[in-house]
Amino acid sequence: MNKIEPVIEKVENGERIDKAEARTLFKDADLLLMADLAHKKRLLLHPEPVVTYVVDRNINYTNVCVSGCRFCAFFCTSDAPHAYVISIEELKEKIEETITLGGTQILLQGGMHPDLTLDYYLDLLSFIKEKFPIHIHGFSPPEIDFIAKKSGLSIEEILKEFITAGLDSIPGGGAEILDDEIRTEISPNKCGSGPWLKVMETAHQLGLKTTATMMFGHIESLDHIIEHLLKIRELQDKTHGFTAFIPWTFQPANTRIEVLPATSAQYLKVLALSRIVLDNVDNIQASWVTQGDKIAQVALVFGANDIGSTMIEENVVAAAGVKFRLPEEQMIKLIADAGFTPVQRDCFYNHIREGKTSRKL
Repeated sequence: MNKIEPVIEKVENGERIDKAEARTLFKDADLLLMADLAHKKRLLLHPEPVVTYVVDRNINYTNVCVSGCRFCAFFCTSDAPHAYVISIEELKEKIEETITLGGTQILLQGGMHPDLTLDYYLDLLSFIKEKFPIHIHGFSPPEIDFIAKKSGLSIEEILKEFITAGLDSIPGGGAEILDDEIRTEISPNKCGSGPWLKVMETAHQLGLKTTATMMFGHIESLDHIIEHLLKIRELQDKTHGFTAFIPWTFQPANTRIEVLPATSAQYLKVLALSRIVLDNVDNIQASWVTQGDKIAQVALVFGANDIGSTMIEENVVAAAGVKFRLPEEQMIKLIADAGFTPVQRDCFYNHIREGKTSRKL
């Protein structure tokens, strides 16, 4: 018997696969077989022909960062001419526009600014919550770890302060690859995999839902990718706090890592593997921001059941020279043309309304 056949059988029966089986599947299965298995897994979890999306905006409160990640084209030092910390007036205008466009949340993230105090973050959260009826999906684990260390407080203490001030959920950014040898190479001043997972576990214990991400296509190997997925699965078994997983490809332009961009086929295969391995994470999100609209559409039959955010604003990936844009009406058409019903959701994947355009689909 071919060694891949038992693995295929396990996946089709809805059984969990281990590291060796995941490796066999990725190495020996062709792209269309991966698509078939991942889509079957998706239908076990989401049998309805629905693809969800969210209307929101990425707001980067500062581009100043001491992390100095080799893969980031967005950050700068505090003395750079284009360094900024967002003003209250600009923040207010961005959120007002988001709400006007039907947005239900903001993704609030920034660099590790050496001069911002804990009060800055608490005041930022409090201002937003007092002024606007909007969900705050904010502060990735490396930011929280950095703020905790700078403030002399524990992760739990920081999260409790943030929750009181208005934080509603945490994005899965800063995960990159959850392997410390890789992290030392590409982001030596950012928290390791242990602290990243600790922030997420603590958040889940405090009732905060989070997402998880993976940035691949730089210096990692297949084994690193699989280990990353297994670490997410292991924590999810323990806490059930991850709402979604979003794998996306590293964009090398304007960064200090010289590699060729991962191909769309590589992206789709990793996406499919993610859906198959993460049997306890309900939602897998397609990354149109890095792949463009057509590959994101194809991703809907490679295991993805969500196409992410309209991203009224996005700056970090754009700094790497990738500037795909996907307005809500176009996103709705993309989903419908793929044979699914487009449904706007909130951060917790509750359905808000069926997406409709002004044009005939």
